Amino acid sequence: MRPRFHPLRLLRYLVTFCVFWVVLSVVLFFISASGGNLPGGSATDAALSGGGPMLFSANNVLVVGLDARPTSGYSSHEGGLTAADHSEADARTDTLMIWHVGGGTSRKLSIPRDTLVRIPDCGAYSGDEMKINAAWSCGGPQETIKVVESLTGLKINHMIVVDLGNFVKFIDDIGGVTVNTPHICSKISGGAADGGYSLFLKAGTHHLTGIQAVTLARTRDNLCNAAYTDINREKMQQGIMNGIKNQLFSAHAFIHLPWASWDAPKAVQTDMGPLSLMQLFASSEIGGSSPAETLKESGGYYGGQDVLFPNSADVRSKVNQLLNG
Repeated sequence: MRPRFHPLRLLRYLVTFCVFWVVLSVVLFFISASGGNLPGGSATDAALSGGGPMLFSANNVLVVGLDARPTSGYSSHEGGLTAADHSEADARTDTLMIWHVGGGTSRKLSIPRDTLVRIPDCGAYSGDEMKINAAWSCGGPQETIKVVESLTGLKINHMIVVDLGNFVKFIDDIGGVTVNTPHICSKISGGAADGGYSLFLKAGTHHLTGIQAVTLARTRDNLCNAAYTDINREKMQQGIMNGIKNQLFSAHAFIHLPWASWDAPKAVQTDMGPLSLMQLFASSEIGGSSPAETLKESGGYYGGQDVLFPNSADVRSKVNQLLNG
């Protein structure tokens, strides 16, 4: 006589499989994330102020996106690229975002790339006022940390440098991201017809692939709206980060959890090891999604360039909002 099927047996098998799937993903994550790989090595580590465990205390994480192009994958074959375009050491920061995360908090503040600041160590230009995005090419990540701390009065505990090529793969692993956007008409490096990237979106909510999300994050010139600025781009970047957080607990993300766990650490360079990164992901979920915030600055002209002048009162107000909500 064939044994009777019992629903509890199926449930037990299902739970066992889920536990195995999660454990496998954790193991892969730890292997992939072992060892910090932040540019600058010990000099960068020395510039950071170590924070407490993120599950219990808030840390300030500086998230950086460079204009250097990866040597493979997304954006590596755009037209007109030279060897210098692939150089991380000579890059400038396209994105600067302070993420105050941990202890039940998750808030973000973006600093526009054209913000005019004094850069202490920049060779012949040391002490001159320059766009903040030049700090990296002047003195690497440690100089960027120093300048951001001087501007905001905050201590930076950790740093994340986003890897464009691998970030696309990670977003696809979790099933894409849902983002609310204005009308977008973007042609990066001449658009798809010239070997670049094109993105056309109506105003509204969209579920984006990895390539679409990273193209949106890079968009500075919106052909549909001449008033679209770098400030809008920074808000879109924060929206993408919120979209990633919301997608992490989707069915697609769970099914592809081992792949996402392996690719997630490869999408960033950071001083944080696997335990700190896992706390970061958990703390971002616990802290919820915050509205996009950027420094409000006035446009002007300095040293032959268009720049943004920071307002000290606004900086103090936005930093206080970042810390205290």
